[in-house]
Order: sequence, then structure tokens, then C-alpha cells
Amino acid sequence: MFTDGRSKRVIFLAHCLLNQNAISDGTAEVPAAHREILRAILDAQVGVVQLPCPELCGLGLDRGDPRGAERPVVVENTRIRRAMEQPEAAARLQELTDQVVWQIREYRKHGFAVLGIVGVDRSPCCGVDTTSDQDRELPGRGVFMAALQTALEEAELTVPVIGVKPSSPDALAKVRALLGE
Repeated sequence: MFTDGRSKRVIFLAHCLLNQNAISDGTAEVPAAHREILRAILDAQVGVVQLPCPELCGLGLDRGDPRGAERPVVVENTRIRRAMEQPEAAARLQELTDQVVWQIREYRKHGFAVLGIVGVDRSPCCGVDTTSDQDRELPGRGVFMAALQTALEEAELTVPVIGVKPSSPDALAKVRALLGE
């Protein structure tokens, strides 16, 4: 099975790395996608699995406040984090986490290499090394990445998880290291 031209190697990317149109108002760095990151992955012949955007799925495109961009980013991100911790959004977050774990299991069941998961630091949901809380950027995981890490551990799945700030000079190097380059 699956003996065709596919590489059988995949990487999971935070939704906003591939679609800046989904990011919270006032925080997009590029018009569409982070080309350099995507180009490096495709050049390595690795398939891209786009993680769901928990904020979009849980709060909507305006994140529940059309005036969010008027606040400093970390203040707005803290508000988003609190909103994602509310019961309805938290339940949606769990559904999304379950879907990602299922996909990882499915790929592995069929002999695919899951090279890792790439989150976006400072994000209240997808931060890996840093997140927004208490109106500032702090060490720690966003609510989605924390829930995903717990779910992976419960499923006894080991997958490297890294965080990048796409505009940072080391972002591309971190992704390339995950690709084994």
C-alpha cells in the first residue's frame, strides 16, 4: 500500500503559517503564507498537514471582538487566551486536538514519518516556547499546543514540537533542523 510517488514524510504546521488570512486582526506579517518556510518543506519533499486554527474555529475570524486590533498584541492575545479557556471554545479545542492525534496515528499506522509539529511562538493557542498571558509574552505553551501535547502523551505518541516566530532570522533554520537538513 502507498507504493507510489509520495515521500511518506509529513510535517504539521500551524494554520497561520500557511494562511495569514486566518490570524487575529493586526498581527499578520505577510499577505498570504510564509513562503520561505513552505518552500524549504516542499524542497525537502515533505508533505504539509495544516493544523486547524483553534482561534478561528473557537471564536471566529474577529476572535469575538471586532476591535481587537486596537489593543497591543499581547493584551489582545491574553484576551483571546481567556476566551479559548471558556467551556464552549475549550470543547471545540478538544475536538480539534482529537482530530490531529487521529491524523498522526493514521499516518504512522501506514508507515509515514511524522517529522514534527511547528507552532508559532507568542500565540495564545499555538505558542510552543512562548505564549501570551498576563498581557505579556511569557515562557510556556499556548492552550492548543498544551492540549495537543497532553493528548499525544496520553496516546503514547512521540512527535517533535517546535515553536517559531516566522519573522525571526532563526525560524527557517529551526524548520530545516526538524526536516533533518
